[in-house]
Amino acid sequence: MRWLGILLRVVGWLLTPLVAWAASLWGAWTALRVTVAFGNERTAIYAAFGVAVVTGTISLYLWMQLLRRSPRLRKSLHVTREGLPQIEDPGPNPGPPAEGTGT
Repeated sequence: MRWLGILLRVVGWLLTPLVAWAASLWGAWTALRVTVAFGNERTAIYAAFGVAVVTGTISLYLWMQLLRRSPRLRKSLHVTREGLPQIEDPGPNPGPPAEGTGT
């Protein structure tokens, strides 16, 4: 079951860029559907690219706002407020045993 937890954590870490990527693809697809009326193909591609950048940026901003405001979501995804993976601290290093103790 430990591998399932690790897999879910990795999927959670990849969720932020996946949301931005999906939104930019949706924006580009929508823009291409609308720009069919353009006479010049280059203008249509530039418009689609611009809409993709704008929708990707907006969705990433909204996702980061959601992460900042939802401690439960951050805990579930094991991420910080900035959306970075939360690395677990193993605790203090015990170091070598003190002299005079042990056998």
